[in-house]
Amino acid sequence: MPRMPLQRVNASVRGALSSVCVTGLLVTSLSAEAGGIMIYEAGHEGSGLANAGSAVLASDPSVLMTNPAGISELAGTQVNFNAQLILGDVSFSRDNDNTFGGNEGGNALKYLPGSSFFISHQLDDRSSIGFGMYGNFGLALDYDDDWAGRYFSQESAIIGISFQPTYAYRITDDLSVGIGPRFMLGYFRTEVAVNNNVLGLGNAADGQLRYKDTDWGTGVNVGVLYKLNERTKLGLAYTSKIKLEFEDKPELKNISNPLLRLALNRLDVDQLNIDMNVPQTVTTSISYQLDPQWKLLGSLGWQDWSDFGAIGIEVDTDSASTSTTAQRKYKDTWHASIGAQNQINPKLRWNVGLGYDSSAVDDKDRTVDNPMAEAWRLATGVNYALQENLDLHMSYTLVYLGDMEVQQTKSRSGGTVSGEYKHAALHVLGGGLVWRF
Repeated sequence: MPRMPLQRVNASVRGALSSVCVTGLLVTSLSAEAGGIMIYEAGHEGSGLANAGSAVLASDPSVLMTNPAGISELAGTQVNFNAQLILGDVSFSRDNDNTFGGNEGGNALKYLPGSSFFISHQLDDRSSIGFGMYGNFGLALDYDDDWAGRYFSQESAIIGISFQPTYAYRITDDLSVGIGPRFMLGYFRTEVAVNNNVLGLGNAADGQLRYKDTDWGTGVNVGVLYKLNERTKLGLAYTSKIKLEFEDKPELKNISNPLLRLALNRLDVDQLNIDMNVPQTVTTSISYQLDPQWKLLGSLGWQDWSDFGAIGIEVDTDSASTSTTAQRKYKDTWHASIGAQNQINPKLRWNVGLGYDSSAVDDKDRTVDNPMAEAWRLATGVNYALQENLDLHMSYTLVYLGDMEVQQTKSRSGGTVSGEYKHAALHVLGGGLVWRF
């Protein structure tokens, strides 16, 4: 899946019976939740290892995404195309504490496709260059429009596509370094229902607020790769944070309550500014060649989700003053994974991995626009040499989030959505091709 600098507005609507709270809340996910919303499964062969060895395993150009120094290990020119499909089972069941009418929202994450492209080229015995286009950050949740939590979220999507030129240099036969400036195109979209009934009185139909925008952000990936001995390699990689600033006019539909419409106008809701930081990360990995057939791998990682922010738009009404604030208590996450590769024969390689990510929120702070929790990963995959210079890989990953209780209350009007996401899980299918020239 930084405390986002969020625009704060303080105003009062004198003589009115209602006030509005418009809150920009940035959430994690792509519905691929790994502690936050980082996606380890970008379709490449490493997807079958649950991120184990990601900063040290240089079997194709996709390594520039996880450690730019890795392309120094690749001979000649290599091209890698990948695709993945995330199938979700994230369904809400309300309990007796729920105060809003409506259905349970259906499966909020039905599917999310993705693809990536990488290329590397060896300039000489010491230098290599490469380029990658990939999406390993994002979220997409889509509930039924009339579900019980519609006043908190109906739809939320945050997608980041990265473009990364890369340079790697082999300092010695055992030590390589790499760097890749990262240009990210961010897309944000949200829809939320607006309650036209002040203080819950009346039976007027809901209105809706829609908002979408795109922005570019920049960062950098750097890495080091070190050959400790004939059997052991170590990798260390760092990705800087990337700041995205979304600023556009929201679309208001069917706001039938005149006092609510007046309050919105007085808040000058013709421009919403939502800032977020894609978190910085640190990953260290190790690989150990046990024998000619087996290779063991492991990774430890840290992700700075406490500096992420908030997404979503919330409209809340009561009879008091108006303000916009958002306090999302995100916290940093930790990752650990182990895996193994079995070279069954010269053509066929089998991968397997197990990974764990801590949650970016405590249970009491979980919300329906970002129902994340700790995540366990079980992954497997195969790589098959179709020809001497052409490989095919396929992988499957189960991301298990478990049972996630949620209780979210309007700070002003007091309405509550309460329930549980039972046995939440993601299924990630991936595959791709690698050409070597």
